[in-house]
Amino acid sequence: MTHARNAVVTPDSDDPPTQGALGDATVSTDNARAAAEDSLEDYAFRYVPRTFRRWSAASVGATALGSIAFLADFSIGASIGLDHGTANAVLGIVFASVVIVIVGVPVAYYAARYNLDLDLIARGSGFGYYGSILTTLVFAGFTCIFFALEGAIMAQGLQLATGMPLWLGYLISTVVVIPIVIYGMRALERLQFWTTPLWLVLALLPLLWIVVSDPEAVRAFTSFAGTSDGSIGFGAVVSSAAVCFALTPQLAEQIDYIRAMPPRTPSNARSWWTSYVFAGPGWVIFSGTKQVIGVFLAVYLLVKVEPDLGRQATEPAKQFVVMYQTLLPDWLAIVLALVLIVVAQVKINVTNAYSGSLAWSNVFTRVAKHYPGRTIFVLFNLVIAYALMMLDVFTLISFVLSLYANVVMAWLVTIATDIAINKWVLRISPRFPEFRRGMLHDWNPVGLVSVGLASVLSLLAFAGVFGATVKPFSVLIAIGVAVVATPVTALATRGRYYLRRRSDGIDSPRFDDNGNPSGERLRCHVTGYTFERPDMLASAEKGPHGEVQYVSSLALTLDDSDQYVLPPEVNGPPHRATARRASQRRGET
Repeated sequence: MTHARNAVVTPDSDDPPTQGALGDATVSTDNARAAAEDSLEDYAFRYVPRTFRRWSAASVGATALGSIAFLADFSIGASIGLDHGTANAVLGIVFASVVIVIVGVPVAYYAARYNLDLDLIARGSGFGYYGSILTTLVFAGFTCIFFALEGAIMAQGLQLATGMPLWLGYLISTVVVIPIVIYGMRALERLQFWTTPLWLVLALLPLLWIVVSDPEAVRAFTSFAGTSDGSIGFGAVVSSAAVCFALTPQLAEQIDYIRAMPPRTPSNARSWWTSYVFAGPGWVIFSGTKQVIGVFLAVYLLVKVEPDLGRQATEPAKQFVVMYQTLLPDWLAIVLALVLIVVAQVKINVTNAYSGSLAWSNVFTRVAKHYPGRTIFVLFNLVIAYALMMLDVFTLISFVLSLYANVVMAWLVTIATDIAINKWVLRISPRFPEFRRGMLHDWNPVGLVSVGLASVLSLLAFAGVFGATVKPFSVLIAIGVAVVATPVTALATRGRYYLRRRSDGIDSPRFDDNGNPSGERLRCHVTGYTFERPDMLASAEKGPHGEVQYVSSLALTLDDSDQYVLPPEVNGPPHRATARRASQRRGET
């Protein structure tokens, strides 16, 4: 059985795997083989191999940026604009965007350079093999919440255009993405490529016309005070930013695309860096711009069109219908607004459903040692999202996102700090990302203590335990505690809980001369498939003649017998010079 369209993993028909080897354990060879085949399109809980990454850097970047067409940005901007006024809202958006870029730079770089998703990065960045499950659950929750918000926006558009009841609109917005999501990265790449130009034309051209032709609308926007007294206040700015911070996990969805970046070489370096910057940490530039536009559209509706509209001005469906109606006949305005909303909703919610299914399958497979297929988790993710829509999560958007932002920032700031400080400054965390079972400890207190402490303190502040004065700054507490606790915990534990082993037992280097993960392929003796070198370890089970055998990280994920896991080495990180020499010997430059 050979996969002609993708030569990443192929069974060795001349020397098939023996059922007895894995059959004696609690997981079957068939299960490991099925997981390998099913993950050809998505590489859940797996390194993305070179043979899959055939797109150019520019193509990957364009696909990743296509996923940020979501309309929740307009609602978020409008909500904080109505609450705090234009000046505070815009400053809050800028502040949040700057912080998100800073957090995103190290995390997105590791994803693009080493072709890993955020869960795999988190494992070796302070959380451990099982500890990262907690962070993956936080991300899975994000995909459900934002799927529900986008689905609600589509349902509002359908109701406005056709009178369709909201519950039916929720259902349609949920099931419409299923056929695309099931087919993985290839289908998503085509969808994003072909729909992005249409979205840009529908969203931006009418807006530009209003800005140019109606200067009074711009003046109303710049002077809008919302429910505030019109003055600029640090508390109002931070409160605005707190809602925006809840969008930070979008970085993880961007990573699900940019982990497919091609190897960086001298010939493609400029394109590679450009795609990394804009599709990685730079996604928030486009997101922040849309939030500011959301403030403008809400103000335009309230000041220039319908002063009594109230909170309905935060609904993108209403915003775009009214915007089009100022330029076109009513029937055409409704049609174009509906097309825009449907295109935007499908573009982002295929990403939400795709990334959510990867997250849920990742968690389940590591816990249960069984892989039932990603389709199950697509449906699971969608059921949760539909339930949130029925609970009318859209009307609580500011509260839900402000609450969620505390945990989100504790999580992502911890990972970014471990990479930037613990790896590159203190050099107490392993410089090169490690994600393979057997190489890592199951739990690492560095990430767990940081996230736990930052989340608890910030949530207590958000609940008002520390007083009304501190409450608006809860998200800053999450950020500050995570930045401090991550290196302090690493120093206190002397980095003992990062690596279980320093050698994976394979002599060949993990990286090529350009510092990219090696494309060398080795045969997994458990599944009979070949995997690329970064995905492999030496097996604790020797061959029939005492020779070294190799086992894939996928097989180890599905095995709970530990019979293939190499024994641990002495705890504690090597001396810096020793670590540097060891890395050089392995070709990790």
